[in-house]
Amino acid sequence: MTFQRWVRIALGYLSAVSIQIGAWALVAPRSFYDDFPGLGRMWVSVDGPYNEHLVRDVGALNLAVAVLFVVAAIRLGRDVVTLAGAVALVWGVPHTVYHLLNTDVLDAGDVVVSLLGLILFVVLGGGLVYAATRLPDERAVS
Repeated sequence: MTFQRWVRIALGYLSAVSIQIGAWALVAPRSFYDDFPGLGRMWVSVDGPYNEHLVRDVGALNLAVAVLFVVAAIRLGRDVVTLAGAVALVWGVPHTVYHLLNTDVLDAGDVVVSLLGLILFVVLGGGLVYAATRLPDERAVS
């Protein structure tokens, strides 16, 4: 597998997660609140009262972040991949820390699965920041 392919796969995963969460929360906020992540599991509703405004904002924000991930996957420039990785870290680290410190609302299996997904988001973000150093500098090419 080429290095660029690995970067595109990481960005594709981050895009897919952000699009899935963003679209669901924005289009059907009550369903997202009641049913996320699906398959009979409920991770959002166990953590506080429903707030449609907040859920829709989370959805829109995830879609905005997904736009950056998609553009980075297409362009593969050092600056945009660095930015995408940094955005994943700025979003992912505090989100992961919150869930590491607040595990009492989920059962053990849900805690493990949710934390694995959150940690993967952070690891991929850090990996992208590092990987960007190996990509061509678009400013030097122009």
